[in-house]
Amino acid sequence: MTNFLITGGAGNIGSALAAKLAETENYKIVIVDNLSTGHIHKMPKSDNVIFINADVNIYKDILPVFGRFDFDYVFHFAAVVGVQRTLEHPIGVLEDIEGIKNVLALSKSSGVKRVFFSSSSEVYGEPFEIPQNENTTPLNSRLPYAIVKNVGEAFFRSYEKEYGLPYTIFRFFNTYGPHQSQDFVVPKFLKAAMADKPIEIHGDGLQTRSFCYIEDTIATCIKTLHRHYENSVLNVGNDREMSVLELAQEIIKVTGSNSEIIHLPALIEGDMRRRCPDVTKMKAILHRELTSLDEGLNKMIQYYKLD
Repeated sequence: MTNFLITGGAGNIGSALAAKLAETENYKIVIVDNLSTGHIHKMPKSDNVIFINADVNIYKDILPVFGRFDFDYVFHFAAVVGVQRTLEHPIGVLEDIEGIKNVLALSKSSGVKRVFFSSSSEVYGEPFEIPQNENTTPLNSRLPYAIVKNVGEAFFRSYEKEYGLPYTIFRFFNTYGPHQSQDFVVPKFLKAAMADKPIEIHGDGLQTRSFCYIEDTIATCIKTLHRHYENSVLNVGNDREMSVLELAQEIIKVTGSNSEIIHLPALIEGDMRRRCPDVTKMKAILHRELTSLDEGLNKMIQYYKLD
């Protein structure tokens, strides 16, 4: 039996990862989540999945979890997420540093084989180059969320250097899927379009993003687990760069919607003008093409129709 811990396992990426791992019978998956942003219905209902309601940022909450289970691998995905939420609650964001420290200290002491960290494209800030490369693009964002992710990466590198604890860092770009909360751009636009309601865009909509379907993200995580990508930083995303306005227009087209696009005032901070990853490493891991936006959107539409 191989034991996994997924912190933040009730979130979009964590729950999808748990579901995929649970398909292997000799895997036991322990999910720890305080449900502040995650939801219990997202988690897989499987005999080899255990859910524990606990806050990884509180040492006395997470200590007995490590004491009860002999974890082989830890995926630390717990974090305050969402642009608006992180801007409105910066202290809560900074408290996530405690969770990083707790997970690393307990993993080091309990013989965990490797720890995986959910970093973010936010660490790049306003890009100096496109596509954004793991090794050459400077990390320059000053937002609390990005700073915490950057600090987290430094902790992981430091634990490997001083204690020999192997790690893999995922810099996730926009990942969308059926279980993503509706305060994120793709499900928000898609739900509005399917209901023929207005699609609201902050600013001119010319800020660019890239959108990675959840299946590609999880496949990368799983394949990284089984290969020797130790002590590496990996961009995980899609390399099709498009404006938010183009996204809205494509969603209207795919859904056959009558929605109109409404422009709201631009966000004061946190809305970077461009973002697109260099996914050379990711594509080498997957050995296949990434899911197209239309394909991903159609999968979400079918899920929403059945939900």
